[in-house]
Parts: sequence; structure tokens; C-alpha cells
Amino acid sequence: MIAWQDLHHDQLTVPQLYALLKLRCEVFVVEQNCPYLDVDGDDLVGNNRHILAWRDNQLIAYARILKSDDDLEPVVIGRVIVSDAARGEKLGNKLMEKTVASCRQHWPDSEIYLSAQAHLQGFYGHFGFVPVGETYLEDGIPHIGMACAAGQA
Repeated sequence: MIAWQDLHHDQLTVPQLYALLKLRCEVFVVEQNCPYLDVDGDDLVGNNRHILAWRDNQLIAYARILKSDDDLEPVVIGRVIVSDAARGEKLGNKLMEKTVASCRQHWPDSEIYLSAQAHLQGFYGHFGFVPVGETYLEDGIPHIGMACAAGQA
């Protein structure tokens, strides 16, 4: 059984914050061998939200939603992650469904943007995202910007 949470940053407990930072570090820094400062100052500001999936008290999937105070700026989805222990279960699909639904609930008139690893364009395309711009390198990994118009997905 998976327990899902959609939390404003001020609703996060210290153990929840620790678990999400730990999972992000395990995958994005260690597994993908990309030394970078994951703790970027955006986790606990504004109206930003966190989508968390728990099984047996372990965080197994996570995504971060960033929203600036500027209503004209898009909502930004990032840090989309499924733990190694839960891969192969199609959990990424449910995670994106929950994340896009949260964006639509809280900011129904906003475009949604994400920076995808280039090989995942098809995955994000399933949720209404289309490429914008050219492929670029981020931490040595090819990425592409993708957007989903308001009312899509």
C-alpha cells in the first residue's frame, strides 16, 4: 500500500524533509554521479509543494513543484524521482499524474514547465508536455525543456 502526500513546504515535518533530501541525494548525486548542491534554497519558500509516496515508512517517490509569486511565470516541476527499490512498478506514471493534478488544482491557469532528461521526452509527452527549445547539457546529462499549456494534461 502506497500513501501519497501533497504538502505545502510549511507542512513538511523534519523527518519528511530529511527523507526527501536523502532520496534526492541518493539518486541525483550518488547514483547519477552528478556532484551538485541539491539543497538549492527553493524547498522551503513561497507556495512550493512536495509530492511524496511512502511505502512501509520509506519514501519511494517524490517530485517538487515550484511556483514563483509572479502569476505570469509557469509552475515548474522538478526533482522527479522514484527510488531504486520501487523502479519497474510504473510508479513514475502515478507520481506524474499526482504532480500534474496538484499543479492544476493549485494553479489552474498556469503553464507547467519541466527540465527533462532528454531520453525521457516520450514519458513526459504522455502527460501533455512538448519540447521547447534545444537539448542542452546539465551536469553532463542531455536535458530538454518541456511545457504543458494551462488546461492540458
